[in-house]
Amino acid sequence: MNKAWPLLAACVAGSGCMVGPDFHRPAAPTDTKYTVAESPNGNERVPKFVEGADVGARWWRMLRCPALDSIVDRALAANPGLEAARATLRQNQDNLGAGYGVFFPQMDARAGVSRQHYNPAPGKLPSSTFNLFTLSGTVSYALDVWGGERRHVEALGAAVDAQKHALAGAYVSLTANVINTVIAEAAYRAEIDATRTTLALLSQQVRIANAQATAGTAPFANVLSLQSEVASTEATLPVLEQKVDQAADLLAALTGATPAAFAANLPSLWDLNTPDTLPLTLPSKLVRQRPDVLVAEAELHAANAEIGVATAAMLPNVTLSATYGVNNSSPGDLFASGSPFWSVAAGLTQPVFHGGTLYYQRRAAIEARNVAAAQYRETVLGAFEQVADTLRGLQHDGEALAAQIEAVETSERAARLVQANYQAGMGTYLQVLVADTQYLRAQLGYIEAAAQRLQDAVALYMALGGGWWNSPEATHG
Repeated sequence: MNKAWPLLAACVAGSGCMVGPDFHRPAAPTDTKYTVAESPNGNERVPKFVEGADVGARWWRMLRCPALDSIVDRALAANPGLEAARATLRQNQDNLGAGYGVFFPQMDARAGVSRQHYNPAPGKLPSSTFNLFTLSGTVSYALDVWGGERRHVEALGAAVDAQKHALAGAYVSLTANVINTVIAEAAYRAEIDATRTTLALLSQQVRIANAQATAGTAPFANVLSLQSEVASTEATLPVLEQKVDQAADLLAALTGATPAAFAANLPSLWDLNTPDTLPLTLPSKLVRQRPDVLVAEAELHAANAEIGVATAAMLPNVTLSATYGVNNSSPGDLFASGSPFWSVAAGLTQPVFHGGTLYYQRRAAIEARNVAAAQYRETVLGAFEQVADTLRGLQHDGEALAAQIEAVETSERAARLVQANYQAGMGTYLQVLVADTQYLRAQLGYIEAAAQRLQDAVALYMALGGGWWNSPEATHG
């Protein structure tokens, strides 16, 4: 304790000390690429990647679909989750403002009235009963000798940063969810259209089979087989229609509307265009742009500051206070002939024995910082993993889409040929069923590949941070 007094005097005389470790922002990774494979631009079937390009604030306009832009704008204006994130940010900013109050003297005024009875020693003065009115003011100030309060405010500031980046994350997630839902809804409708096209072809084949059975050139079993295929294909429509309805209901919720009140001009799958070029942020910049990484960094900062708070709690605390007031038996005479009183005090509190509470609280704060540091590293690794997965997905999407286009063209020619042969009585109904099934499967595969390619492009924008830093609405509460 004797060694602490010189340090205490120096801190009081100077600007004050700050115990606990200072926060240093984690260094950015030194990686120069996201995968060990060749550059994604080596595949001519994928969009061109522009290394080092920035992500625009409204990157979804790269899909060149005005109807989609309108839906995203509605969601950004009315989504309740985004508004909750904005309100939480304002709450944390107010908490920070409240925390700054500790750096100023605390002033309080007090007015009181009491009725008292005075009974002196026997034989001295007569007893008396009187009213006592008191008016006083107190000023107190806690010297932040060890910087514990400054560390606490530092932690509050880090909480504001964390929520600011959480708001940016909500902005990015909302836009991605809206766009992916629009893509999914459009893909379901495209699948319904493809299924109905196949049903029209099957219905035509049923009429041909009926004609052949009536003419006695083919058994009636052919008709039944084709009708069974029609029924099986029709059974897939309610499932797809339910998915369309569910996607529309989700869009209603994302745009802040009830399903009954939601109305929008939803684009078709073919109204949405994969961008010709895609940005590819440098790995060193990724950790400075991803909202989840920045949230983890701010939480690490807050946990680091809490070590200083816990350390300061183990050291002496100095408080200064002064009180001045007047009292009198009549409120009207308080200032005229009141009895003034005053006091000036300085207090020092040194924790002596708390059963190890303060020691273990500091130990717990250190471990909380270690947890936050590990979680930060985990978040960074997850961010790099997501970008790498998306890049690989986009590389394979082009190949898959090309293969599906070829499958659709080949199966369509085969179906037409089998249809002509069957109509001429040169083919069997089994050939018709196989050709129709292959054609429908190829169409559905093409639709799925086209939708997946669009969603992987969206995933890349999201993995790179979503461009929130270029959008004021993503960071202001």
